[in-house]
Amino acid sequence: MNAIITGATKGIGKAIALKLAQSGYNLALCARTEADLSALRNDLEMFGNKVYIKAADFSRKVDVLSFVDFAKSHFNQIDVLVNNTGVFLPGSLLDEPNENFELQQNLNLNSTYYLAKELGKIMRNQGNGHIFNICSIASKTVVENAGSYSVTKTAMLSLNNVLRKELAQYNVKVTAILPGSTLTASWEGTTINPAKFVQPEDVANTLYAILNLSSGANVDEVILTPLNF
Repeated sequence: MNAIITGATKGIGKAIALKLAQSGYNLALCARTEADLSALRNDLEMFGNKVYIKAADFSRKVDVLSFVDFAKSHFNQIDVLVNNTGVFLPGSLLDEPNENFELQQNLNLNSTYYLAKELGKIMRNQGNGHIFNICSIASKTVVENAGSYSVTKTAMLSLNNVLRKELAQYNVKVTAILPGSTLTASWEGTTINPAKFVQPEDVANTLYAILNLSSGANVDEVILTPLNF
């Protein structure tokens, strides 16, 4: 089985990469920093699977499409795509710089669109596959001081739903995962008890459980929120 994971070196992406590597998946991974990718590959290859890495800046369309070509060059079949790349820049919509919206749109939405479109065509031709889009609770609820982030994550959920509708007839599954406050680098320096957060491993375990459902069952979306935050 072959899986592609974006934003793979930290937090949720890293937890998913570890879970799938432990479960025998070959992986194609991307992130911005080559050194972090190399270190992750060294950790994952101990499980005996193939791990391919490519540094890419997903705010640039050319890098996204280059990674698509890279993944296709290594995998004849693509079983899983995890769109995890994203960024959160705090700020109110009326007061934030326009550049904040543009960057978050490119990373949170546009990169997901291009990847899902190009690799979704492959899954359509295969007649199988599963796309996971790591959205956010902000896809459903406007988050305070997260203007453009909420807009782009809402759009990402809409994209997820369109993909699910278009691909279902080809036996390709599409699932949105909407985590609430998750213990990732975004919360670095917080004084909140780490145990109160959703853990990256919670997201990875949820994704893997969904992968192991029967062929006729799809989870449209799943929301993971802290119990008592």
